[in-house]
Amino acid sequence: MTSPIIVALDMSPESSLELVKKLDPNECKVKVGSQLFTSSGPEIVKQLNGLGYDVFLDLKYHDIPNTVKKAIEVSIDLGVWMLNVHSLGGREMLREASESVKKAQVKPLLLGVTILTSLDEESLNHIGLGLLPLPDQILLLAKLCESEGLDGVVCSPNEIPILRSNLGDNFILVTPGIRSIGSDEDDQKRTSSAALAIKNGANFIVLGREITLSSDPGSKIKQILETI
Repeated sequence: MTSPIIVALDMSPESSLELVKKLDPNECKVKVGSQLFTSSGPEIVKQLNGLGYDVFLDLKYHDIPNTVKKAIEVSIDLGVWMLNVHSLGGREMLREASESVKKAQVKPLLLGVTILTSLDEESLNHIGLGLLPLPDQILLLAKLCESEGLDGVVCSPNEIPILRSNLGDNFILVTPGIRSIGSDEDDQKRTSSAALAIKNGANFIVLGREITLSSDPGSKIKQILETI
């Protein structure tokens, strides 16, 4: 069984490489986000691939369709396992991204980001996206991603049940906002435990500080795997 754990490497390149050497690529995958990619660029993806890790490139592309298309093509050449675009970029942008992946010889998984887990109903009202209840807004965006051929979406744990029931078992759900019971939520507002997220239907869960700040990150991952 493929491990559902994705470790978010939101740290320096040096710290990231030091961390992953303490982990087992058979027990987790890794996420390269804006912080790490901005500091080290494509080279860090190549290094992580060289260590045997599947890399989720989490840059949430959100631009005009042709620009996103070109960025996706370059990302595919890096050999990433998964990448994402922001679903608020609209139907045409999602279609261009999907078509780029379909044309590739080795096809990464392509996800759409729905609503960031740092946002709640009040936050959406502040930016004019509060016309629909939050779950309905996320379902609308997820259905848009599905209609344009994306493999799945990034969503909060709270929306997993409604998305799974409406989009079926083959649609991939990746959820950040995972916290152990009793731990701080930090800047996330829609969170859950790893076990509950998997039970509700998540395919992959993204873990950050709980792993990266652990004195024994390898054992921590094993412990989480046992709980799920």
